[in-house]
Amino acid sequence: MSAPYVGEIRMFGGNFSPAGWMFCDGAQVPISNFETLFQLIGTTYGGDGQTTFNLPDLRGRVPVHMGNLSGTSFLIGELAGVETVTLNTNQIPTHSHALIAATGTSLASPVGNFPGPASSTSGGVAYGPGPINTTLAPSTIMPTGGSQPHDNRQPYLGINFIISLFGIFPSPT
Repeated sequence: MSAPYVGEIRMFGGNFSPAGWMFCDGAQVPISNFETLFQLIGTTYGGDGQTTFNLPDLRGRVPVHMGNLSGTSFLIGELAGVETVTLNTNQIPTHSHALIAATGTSLASPVGNFPGPASSTSGGVAYGPGPINTTLAPSTIMPTGGSQPHDNRQPYLGINFIISLFGIFPSPT
């Protein structure tokens, strides 16, 4: 394998970081030990810039190339995105919920204001008993759901990202 550039990031399938490399886990490291790497990345990923700087932290993150794409700007070192999302009403497609009453039950007078079978021999479905303006149980006609966030991650495979501490100093083109 060719010599790496200082600051080069690679995926690595091992459960350790090879000599001359460290995990991209946001570790704070002393500038005095890795001056060349500090010249390249500075405090982009954290640190005080006097005695320490941080390595990139790719734990639980998907790397995205910096730059502009379709009006979206990605800055080097920028953290964005969320793991879970709670949808709002305006994010759900327009739809309706059917009001369905059960037939074939033995309860001719439903309790709790749920629809049930009519007491007549017609086999119809009634909302009774009660006055004409009986309020149905909210769970039969009202919105439902717990407004709980749901997972928002694409399928993934856990793998280590490592950064080269030493190597060839990259020259800009």
